[in-house]
This record gives sequence, structure tokens and C-alpha cells, in this order.
Amino acid sequence: MGEKKPVPAHVAVIMDGNGRWAELRGLSKLEGHHAGMDSMKEIIKKADAMGVQYLTVYAFSTENWKRSREEVGGIFELLVKYMAIELKEMDEKNMKVNIFGDWQHRLPEDAIEAVRDAVVTTGNNTGLVFNICLNYGSRDEIVRAFNKLLSEGRTEVTAEDISRALYSGEENGNVPDPDLIIRTSGEERLSNFLLWQAAYSEFAFTDTLWPDFTPEEFESIVEEYRTRERRYGGR
Repeated sequence: MGEKKPVPAHVAVIMDGNGRWAELRGLSKLEGHHAGMDSMKEIIKKADAMGVQYLTVYAFSTENWKRSREEVGGIFELLVKYMAIELKEMDEKNMKVNIFGDWQHRLPEDAIEAVRDAVVTTGNNTGLVFNICLNYGSRDEIVRAFNKLLSEGRTEVTAEDISRALYSGEENGNVPDPDLIIRTSGEERLSNFLLWQAAYSEFAFTDTLWPDFTPEEFESIVEEYRTRERRYGGR
């Protein structure tokens, strides 16, 4: 085995399995989301400690609006609670919060205010960049990017232009494409997550349901990633 590669600069996570975790325990879906939030807090700390520079999580997709009103409302209540409790610590640790997605529309007003407060408060921080995908869908993101470029009067665009116009582009500090994408709960698909940005990402899938996903398993996956040879189409 050759020398290990560096820790991935950018790790993205599809946090899947909260509902199934709760069902297996006879709990409500909201209790599953609460447990998932606790797991997310620990993974953020672990990623920061390992030297990951960017951590992106799929928190609420454009498709998640199809869920019950009770579940959707509960998810946003948890988001507000999380921001209120964790924002001070994230700011003290020099973490920066970005939001990918159309967060200024359709969300409850208290959730919009909580998100805005997090973005503004941490805006000048220079440590771990924590990207929360909220009311996010990758196809919508790509359509939005093209419309943005068309509004600039462009008749031809380059791949660089498109990257610049995505949520991960200029408006959020030009976040690099993810080196590693992790999905929990045994599912092996992207589910409309970072489709453009994932062109050369490495993938890792685990059967572990998100609330049971530990910092130790995160570290194990990252260490396995460090043994891979990334060729980007070359030899």
C-alpha cells in the first residue's frame, strides 16, 4: 500500500435513515430527526478536528415538501432550535455557515431568521465551512445557474461559468467540488444532490442509519478514502 493521500478538503454527506431509525424503535419521525441532529453535531466536530475544510450536509431537499405537514414543521423547529443552541459555539470555533438552496422562500419565518442570523454572524470566519443544503435540489440549482447566466446576456457558457453560478459558486465563496460523498442507511444514489459538483467525487456508502453514524465511522471512511487513487479520467 502506498503513502496515504491527504484528508479530503471537502466532504459531503447525505444524512439518510432518520425515519427508519425511529420506526425500528417505535418512536415518531420527529424523534428520529432529533437524534439525527445530535449525530450531525458530532460529525461537524469530528470533521473539524480531522482538518476537513468544507463539510456539506443534505438537510432538506425540494422533494421533502411532500412529507406530512407535521414532519416538515418539526424539521424546521429543530433547525431553529439547533441554530439557537449551536451558533455561539460554531462562531467561537471560527466556523462559517453557508446555505445552498432557496432558503429565503417557503420556509417558516422563524427558520429564515435563524438561518440569516447564522450566515451573517459567521460570515467573516475562516475555519471549517459548513454548507447546509436547505430547500435544495440539484436540478433546480443547475436551472437557476443557467437562468442567471442568461440574464447576464450570455449566449454561450463554459463549465467554469456554470460552476460560478451554482450555490457553491461565487455567492458562497467558491466552494470546491466534494472530494468524498458519504451516504448512510444503505441507499446508493445521489437523490438530486450536488449532481454537477459530484462529477469526480469519490463515494462511500454505509448501511448505518444516520442517527447511529458515529465520529469513529466517519473517521474510518475518511481513512479508507485516503488510500484511493484518484485519476480524474487519466491513468
